[in-house]
Amino acid sequence: MNASRYPSLYQINTRVWLTELTRQLEKPATLDDIPDAELDRLAGLGFDWLWFLSVWQTGTDAQQVSRNNPEWRREFQDTLPDLRDEDIAGSGFAITSYTVHQNLGGDAALARLRERLRQRGLKLMLDFVPNHMGLGHPWIEEHRRDYFIPGSEQDLANAPQNYTRAKRKKGDRVMAYGRDPYFSGWPDTLQLNYANPALQEAMIDELIRISGQCDGLRCDMAMLVLPEVFERTWGQRAHLFWPTATQRVRERVPGFLFLAEVYWDMEWTLQQQGFDFAYDKRLYDRLRESRTRAVREHFHANHDYQTKLARFLENHDEPRAAATFSTEVHQAAAVITFLSPGLRFFHQGQFEGRKKRISPHLVRAPVEPIDEHLTKFYDSLLAVLRLPAVRDGQWQLLECTPAWEGNWTNDCFVVFSWQGTNGDVLVVAVNYAPNQSQCHVRLPIAELAGKKWNLQDQLSLARYDWNGDDLLGRGLYLDLAPWQACAFLLCRAT
Repeated sequence: MNASRYPSLYQINTRVWLTELTRQLEKPATLDDIPDAELDRLAGLGFDWLWFLSVWQTGTDAQQVSRNNPEWRREFQDTLPDLRDEDIAGSGFAITSYTVHQNLGGDAALARLRERLRQRGLKLMLDFVPNHMGLGHPWIEEHRRDYFIPGSEQDLANAPQNYTRAKRKKGDRVMAYGRDPYFSGWPDTLQLNYANPALQEAMIDELIRISGQCDGLRCDMAMLVLPEVFERTWGQRAHLFWPTATQRVRERVPGFLFLAEVYWDMEWTLQQQGFDFAYDKRLYDRLRESRTRAVREHFHANHDYQTKLARFLENHDEPRAAATFSTEVHQAAAVITFLSPGLRFFHQGQFEGRKKRISPHLVRAPVEPIDEHLTKFYDSLLAVLRLPAVRDGQWQLLECTPAWEGNWTNDCFVVFSWQGTNGDVLVVAVNYAPNQSQCHVRLPIAELAGKKWNLQDQLSLARYDWNGDDLLGRGLYLDLAPWQACAFLLCRAT
């Protein structure tokens, strides 16, 4: 499959998957044991990217913190009522080396997996964690005075949730946990000092080396190293990191892709600093709050900005979509999310209706029933996403006018179209409301008059015949049930 203007990405919890394979194979599974048949299936569904979460080396120091932290352990117990210590490997973001974890087969196994993906037209995405390193990283011993944020005894006394006494061969030293400015520190990590140019250069070297092992990186909490955020958190001004870092990587690997996990309305900032895509948390929040007008207005933003957003309904940080939305709302939100322009970002277990979020500290998932109805819906939605018009076409938000005077329910709709280079037109219509709604929509087709048209809903297989003269008048009339979503492929009747 050729590269798409609007690619699709599938996030895989690597360690959880290998735990399941270990049970099936009755031997420790590595990346080499991931079945070719499963890679074939994912390629056949139309994915362009596979993001393998948590492949890097982590250490026992961070693992012990994860196992002994009472608050975290309560969360783990909620996910796995039969929790065992061996289920808690430690956070995949408490990295001690950007080399593939020895339990996963090491760098050689990753290289073989990447080649298997390449043979199927799939690209490999991995993690990069710019803000901090895991306890036990060699830099803590070698560069603790210049690569990390130091603290004082007073800091430790006043904010023990943000500082720790790091015990190392060269003596104890108070150091800051990695954190963002709004929450307590992550006690399995130490904060990197982006006010030090030498640290920035060292991290760029890491990025350049990693870029030889994959095709793209999802950068964890990418906004935390922005100068204004770093200064707000640590009281020190850092130089810009991302423009130089992304440029240096692409000088070595043209076309390398950067995806930013970003919040606080900083998506545009990171797009301008070299990121191909940035998380669209704002759309997710508006859908979750059922704010239809806000959802529609979200799409009024500049088109260049829209095309560089990563649209999602769940990921390893967010609650499961099936646990957040009712089934009908879930489907309506998915149609809006994934048939919009940008990167279509799906999560392992989403299609099956999994409801338990799995912490990145865990390597085992609970057994959950499959929601066959939801699985069938996603099969239909992915088929729509494989249409050339949706992968590479022109997107346009359409205006919904009242079906009759005094009918306010046109405000409940989100409607847009896709036009392909071959003339195909797809009209996506969603009544994102708990009430029956009606409206008229003018279609972006130049030659409607005097022709007959078939509208074939790609999500339900329903089919409607329309006279072009009627469509040219007030437009397409829609009368949809609560939360109903349609994706009409317009075809000229023969």
